[in-house]
Amino acid sequence: MAEDIPFNREDAAVAGQVEQLSPLVRRILCDNPGPFTFKGTVTYVVGTGRVAIIDPGPDDPRHVAAVLEAVKGETVEAILVTHTHRDHSPATPAIKAATGAPVYAEGPHRAARPLNLGETNALDASGDRDFAPDMVLKDGDVVSGTGWTMEAVFTPGHTANHMAFALREEDTLFSGDHVMAWSTSIVAPPDGAMGDYMASLDKLRGREERIFWPGHGGPVTEPAKFMRALSHHRRLREAAIMKRLAAGDRLISDIVAAIYEGIDPRLKSAAGLSVFAHLEDLVTKGLAASEGAPSLTGAFRVA
Repeated sequence: MAEDIPFNREDAAVAGQVEQLSPLVRRILCDNPGPFTFKGTVTYVVGTGRVAIIDPGPDDPRHVAAVLEAVKGETVEAILVTHTHRDHSPATPAIKAATGAPVYAEGPHRAARPLNLGETNALDASGDRDFAPDMVLKDGDVVSGTGWTMEAVFTPGHTANHMAFALREEDTLFSGDHVMAWSTSIVAPPDGAMGDYMASLDKLRGREERIFWPGHGGPVTEPAKFMRALSHHRRLREAAIMKRLAAGDRLISDIVAAIYEGIDPRLKSAAGLSVFAHLEDLVTKGLAASEGAPSLTGAFRVA
């Protein structure tokens, strides 16, 4: 079903090397490839001489050294963090200690909702619970430095504290893991929420940035077209889930087996979490019902 999205998985980035993307933007790829990180996490440097760093990356000394080498001789004025998964934020203390720059983010890691009785957070180990920003950002807040101006764009869904950053001087959006050219974003309750994700996607569709630079992979060069396809894909997935419920499927495992034929076994758990996110949203909208609070192992039906 994802074939309806014009993915671009061509990306020539090389881990540890600095790549100039535009007059104001550089990137450094971390060597942490995987089924959920693609070729690795991308750290961005914005500005010249006096700069901002976006998403320091995982707790990887080699990557920290590469980022610090990239800004050698420059002054880091701000460290911006899109969200607090362990592939994006744990290197923040090391970068802060080396540069003295203040850290800006929406807030500490948290779930999108309280845990239900007996529920566990499947992505709990992925959260950087040690993270604490110096400056808490709200939607529309502006962080500026010498030659660059960054607007905070609150985009919950992938995580509850996800923040994108719009670089006004270049009509560019750093979209974190909310919109990526290589893949759809993982939305996994209670860490994230599908209703929030879709609302944030609609919010970004109303903006006019000409290019998105994501937390993994290459750029989204036609954001409006791409996000329209992402939204359509999610609606098709929702319809497919409702069709399976109408056919008598009750468990997430049965729905995954029916609508994710041929899926990479490494991604099956993520598919289950995505179906759970859709079902939770469908229950909220009154289109589906669950036996008790919605859960990953619970039973669902058409409302």
